Amino acid sequence: MSGVEIEVRALTKSWEEATAVDGISFTAPAGAFTVLLGPSGCGKSTSLRLIAGLEEATAGQILIDGEDVTQQPPNKRQISMVFQSYALFPHLSVAENILFGLKVRRVPVPEQSARLEKTAALLGLSELLKRRPSQLSGGQQQRVALGRAIIAEKPICLMDEPLSNLDAKLRHEMRIELRALQQKLGLTMVYVTHDQAEAISMADKIIVLNGGRIEQAASPRAIYETPASLFTARFIGTPPMNLLRLAKQEGGWRIAGDTAPFAESFDGPHPDELVLGLRPEDLGVADSGGLPALVESIEYLGSDNLIDCRVGSERLTARLPHRHRITPGELVRLTWAQGAAHLFNAITGERLAEASRLYAGSSHDLQNDRGRQIAANSTAATGAS
Repeated sequence: MSGVEIEVRALTKSWEEATAVDGISFTAPAGAFTVLLGPSGCGKSTSLRLIAGLEEATAGQILIDGEDVTQQPPNKRQISMVFQSYALFPHLSVAENILFGLKVRRVPVPEQSARLEKTAALLGLSELLKRRPSQLSGGQQQRVALGRAIIAEKPICLMDEPLSNLDAKLRHEMRIELRALQQKLGLTMVYVTHDQAEAISMADKIIVLNGGRIEQAASPRAIYETPASLFTARFIGTPPMNLLRLAKQEGGWRIAGDTAPFAESFDGPHPDELVLGLRPEDLGVADSGGLPALVESIEYLGSDNLIDCRVGSERLTARLPHRHRITPGELVRLTWAQGAAHLFNAITGERLAEASRLYAGSSHDLQNDRGRQIAANSTAATGAS
């Protein structure tokens, strides 16, 4: 069994005035694990159902292995599918559930038996074939649903949030098993989820959807390290990326609500509103220089602490090792490596290229001035109380 390529061209699905999928185009490479990721209502499940042939496209094309299958029924599309609900028949045994599709297609009994033996061994179900679904755990039921898809021996497997009914520990285990199984069989897998941890840990390619449109399509590393939009920056990462508004002033920019300069003007045209992005895990603390910030609260996570800070009117979170002894009300100086900052157009949400110039890795007179001012304000507020 080996996968085939899926190509989606300007695919649209509308119902009267509502548009669930709005002209999306992407490729799911042959033998790769492609994830459709986004919040509820973004169009990811509808996109999967369009690829499967369970919904009729309003416009656009779906090509499988170079063939236009847009108007073809599901049984002509070389696909198998695993649903969120598993859709197991409660009155049938595990073996009968897995074999159901082969029996409907009247596959010869000897071939059914051979495929069942191979599939059950692959999924660790050989000892459970006589049980009913009610006698299985959630993870075992998920394996049965997956077995029903695998036994069909189709090159494409579509999965619609198949792990959402499992607890956190079992989800983690099944992520590892699913990824290993996909690689072993060489399937082209298209997987729908709202869980970024699932997407980042399993995918070769992630398609981030928002409002029926594609925000970004890239590898997990590229999406995490260089989010193409404010939406992607907010959606990817735990905790999410800090997004600080920058206010324009003569000769440069300052952080909103702050009076001290933060960055000089950029060369060439730039928007009037900017957003600075900093991931919590990219932030560190230094004795001098950096970006002075006032600590408001601390969340202890064992090996790490989440430090909630304020700069001007903007809040940001730093993820720091527990060895840092920091208390609320303290002034800290946040630093980050060159290239770790992200800059976005606040109006369009588009990523800008100038972020590499925003650097807080060493001492800077402007930052020291801001630190003295924040410290003075903090002292004054403490005295007034």
